[in-house]
Amino acid sequence: VPLLGHHTSGVRKEFYRSTSDLNLHMERDPLPLLRNQVIQQLGDEAPLEKIEKAVGALVAEHFAAAVNAPEPDPAGVSHHIFAPTPVLTEQGERSPALAKSLPMVDSALFAIREIMDENPEVILFGQDVGRRLGGVFREAATLAERFGDHRVFNTAIQEAYIIGSTTGLCATGIKPIVEVQFADYIYPGLNQLVTEIAKSCYLSNGRFPIQTLIRVPVGAYGGGGPYHSACIETLLLSVKGIKVVFPSNAADMKGLMKAAFLDPNPVVMLEHKGLYWSKVPGTEDARRPEPAADYIIPLGKATIALNADTARVEAGESCCVITYGMGVYWSKAAAGTFPGQVEIIDLRTLYPLDEDCIFDTVKRHGKCLVVTEEQLNNSFAEALAGRISLACFRQLDAPVQMTGAVSIPAVPMNVALEAAMLPDSNKVATMIKQLLDY
Repeated sequence: VPLLGHHTSGVRKEFYRSTSDLNLHMERDPLPLLRNQVIQQLGDEAPLEKIEKAVGALVAEHFAAAVNAPEPDPAGVSHHIFAPTPVLTEQGERSPALAKSLPMVDSALFAIREIMDENPEVILFGQDVGRRLGGVFREAATLAERFGDHRVFNTAIQEAYIIGSTTGLCATGIKPIVEVQFADYIYPGLNQLVTEIAKSCYLSNGRFPIQTLIRVPVGAYGGGGPYHSACIETLLLSVKGIKVVFPSNAADMKGLMKAAFLDPNPVVMLEHKGLYWSKVPGTEDARRPEPAADYIIPLGKATIALNADTARVEAGESCCVITYGMGVYWSKAAAGTFPGQVEIIDLRTLYPLDEDCIFDTVKRHGKCLVVTEEQLNNSFAEALAGRISLACFRQLDAPVQMTGAVSIPAVPMNVALEAAMLPDSNKVATMIKQLLDY
């Protein structure tokens, strides 16, 4: 049935539809047809009229309350973007005695297993995460066997459903953890993420935040090509009302996964595929001892991945690198060329962002390099460099520098072209040298 009402107050249906055309489609209006069917089944119109009268009165009452309500205070325009999180401090044991070293993928798996053990209302779903395969990276292995097919299951290849269904599930008290198989696949789900999930808390004055945890494998390595290699943090960070997390090692993965689950707001967990198993040379340090079950890292807290020597800092012979994900390992390898002169900050969470840590670090060193895997032009890294320049202008001894991927439309499948596009430790080292020599 074509639209039976007006498009807008200024575009009336009579402007572009004939009376005969409107009458023809009015006969197919599903609402009167449904009403007639209900009356036939009841055998009496009175019960339906009673319901309609009660609903009409309720709508009129609420409409009158809205009309008579005071205008909102403009000072509160930025209230209720997020619901308050219960996780404000780091808790639990990060490195228990005798704990085994784990790859990041297993740390995530064990974190979710513990979450599902403790919370029967949690379900996990996405493409290929169910029984038998347990995820294309084995990131959900054994979970369906442990918790049953009603709690861990596969979905159709339909990201709009995977992401969008979390809204309704959350409203019923279910706490969904979902997976978009590759970052490159998230685009069909953006309508639901942007239009519904990100806005719900704000538009309801904090009454209906959407608690959902969305896992997204990201990053390029090994010739994954243009459809399995994207980094999408800039895309996500342009959406207000969601939180974005990007761990770089197994201990942070578990602590941040727990905090992301406990957060009553939508959280997207970006997980670099090249760090899952530490298969990329130089990423062995992503493996860490498994933290205790009670270990939690609050979102929005960066950490120092590498300290500079105090004497070099005080002598003005140092710089800092602000980075995350794979950038931590490129930067640590590059820093080996400049012993004691480089401090590396691992952001861990991209929103909320630990600006205090970033700005304090930059002001101590006076020289800063922002490292990202994303294409650099118009990226989160560029925006961050601008904010650093504004906040730290008086303490800077050199312009804030940036290193990222070449700004081309896609990651090439050819491994030589992939390497030419991506940053690496040598490219980072070149930028560090330029900063130190400034």
